[in-house]
Amino acid sequence: MYGSHWLGGGMWIFWLVLIIFVLWGTKAFNKNTAEKQTSALDILKERYARGEINQQEYEAKKRDLV
Repeated sequence: MYGSHWLGGGMWIFWLVLIIFVLWGTKAFNKNTAEKQTSALDILKERYARGEINQQEYEAKKRDLV
């Protein structure tokens, strides 16, 4: 009698842990996906910072994007 009560009462812990794990996994997956997406303006800034384009090219391309 005590064993069946504990098992039934403790089952909510299993479901709680499962739900938390699924939510955590979903959040981690979405975070990684969002980090991989960069805007065109971010790419332009990176190219300018690396010296691939000069200031005039940067300003002209920035005007095109905005």
